[in-house]
Amino acid sequence: MDTTRREFLKTGVTLLGAGALLPAVLQKALLTLQKEPLRGAPVDDGRILVVVQMAGGNDGLNTVIPFADGRYYDARPNISIPPKDALSLDDTTGLHPSLREMKELWNQGVLAIVEGVGYPNQNYSHFVSMDVWQTGDPRHKLSDGWLGRYCEKYQGQHEAPFLGLAIGRSLPTSLQTPAVAIPSVDSLNTYKFQDDTSAPALSAARHHSLLELYRQGNPIPSYGALLDRTIQAAETSTAILQKAHAQYKPAVQYPSNSLASALQIVAEAIASNTGVKICHVSIGGFDTHADQIVDQSRQLGYLSASLHAFYSDLKAQGLDSKVVIMTWSEFGRRVKGNGSQGTDHGSAAPLFFMGTPVKGGLYGQRSGLASLDNGNLQYTVDFRSAYASALETWLGVASLDILGGSFDLLPLFAKG
Repeated sequence: MDTTRREFLKTGVTLLGAGALLPAVLQKALLTLQKEPLRGAPVDDGRILVVVQMAGGNDGLNTVIPFADGRYYDARPNISIPPKDALSLDDTTGLHPSLREMKELWNQGVLAIVEGVGYPNQNYSHFVSMDVWQTGDPRHKLSDGWLGRYCEKYQGQHEAPFLGLAIGRSLPTSLQTPAVAIPSVDSLNTYKFQDDTSAPALSAARHHSLLELYRQGNPIPSYGALLDRTIQAAETSTAILQKAHAQYKPAVQYPSNSLASALQIVAEAIASNTGVKICHVSIGGFDTHADQIVDQSRQLGYLSASLHAFYSDLKAQGLDSKVVIMTWSEFGRRVKGNGSQGTDHGSAAPLFFMGTPVKGGLYGQRSGLASLDNGNLQYTVDFRSAYASALETWLGVASLDILGGSFDLLPLFAKG
């Protein structure tokens, strides 16, 4: 993918400053618009997938703790979680003590943990590994995002104000596709046309003039459909999200952190029946090379409290049966602690699925501490199996076109 196209896709539809910042039309857009559409658009059954990125490479061993395995404590004499502090899931496994709200979801049977998730020929660069997870392709042959390809397939037969929604300053690679205009929202205070408050009567005229300038300034007529679609998505999604925010009354008190704020926007979009199918939020701070006990504990606490509030809000609103949440992180950490009370980039790690439709429990096979690969855990579950399970079993769409291959499905969801 060339730089111009990648920058266009990362921007998505973002409204900031004095007006709409709609990116320049990219050179490869026409080829994308002309390519054969993905086959088999899914049925609209109201189901939604919320994807939570744990950016930085979360340490899986201190998240889902093998407290019955002495090798875990031998490798981490200073940063391991004592058995008495782990939140027991069974006789051998526990959650990090900061995940107490997620332990409540486990007790309710709506939290699934997939262990040993990774990909072949693990790369330990943040950027390369994130690209693998977000494109869904360890071979580096696919450029658009796996969720973007789903939106492209879905758009073929279903109209909605917007199919995807990302909370953040730029559109994540996972949602990138030039075929669908997907909003990227940093905050609802900035995701709107910013007017001159001294002359409010001129607002409507300014908006109209600005949009006409974008339309008339298109240098290549062949790209007009792409530009018009982006402009329309900006106008429509702005109005819908602002109205949703004004009308929505959360049923719970969300924690005071950026992830919780992002999830509240997602709840507003879902409750307002916008037609959104895919939402993406992120929380950083998991690159724990030093002071891991403090830093990971804090970030996992934010994650746990925020996801619990989001789920509780949806449940109180009667929306919980429509939504599944899944997490991912670009890699785990090395088994042995380093000299800075932290861990370095590693490989396999667990991920979470949660929600009323989820069949709680442990899935996959735990990576064994007795057989390491150069000090790293060997993956036992291909990450694309988790993706395929979400696509096929939850969203109801064949994953072959989206992932470029067939992968084992995990029985993560209750029938019905």
